[in-house]
Amino acid sequence: MLSSLSRNWWLLALRGIAAIIFGVLALVWPSLTVLSLVVLFGALAFVEGVFSITTAIAVHKKNEYWWAILLAGVAGIIIGLITFFWPDVTALALLYLIASWALITGGFEIAAAIKLRKLINNEWVMILGGLLSILVGVLLVVFPGAGALSVIWLIGSFAIAFGILQIVLAFKVKSLAPQTHD
Repeated sequence: MLSSLSRNWWLLALRGIAAIIFGVLALVWPSLTVLSLVVLFGALAFVEGVFSITTAIAVHKKNEYWWAILLAGVAGIIIGLITFFWPDVTALALLYLIASWALITGGFEIAAAIKLRKLINNEWVMILGGLLSILVGVLLVVFPGAGALSVIWLIGSFAIAFGILQIVLAFKVKSLAPQTHD
């Protein structure tokens, strides 16, 4: 596992760079970030709904569960329309989705760091990234009314800090490449 990680250190660095770019863009254009997330989600749900309905119609004679695909499609279209007509509700739902993602990701980052602590030095970088993710998730859940702008600033700042930690971790992992043996 460690040799695979050290061979692919650049993926961690790339992940960090992408997070930093996203964070900077979120800080520079916060209103565009919220609107973009909502519109993209709405479009995805709507298009997925149309494709699901089309699939259900195409397989209704061959698949006894075609109705479940049809219902999923109808739900997708409804969610897509709700997103377009009530973007504020969707933004709040996305806030909770992002909070959930941050909490789950943070937990897994900490678990991975604990598992790797006997194999690598300075696992605290990975633990700190996990704790940062959990902190962001908790803050988003506890203070959802703080407003979209402050949430975007929080997410942008988190993304930059997390990106920096990922780049540090990438170079630490890269330095282990010659010594690793699986």
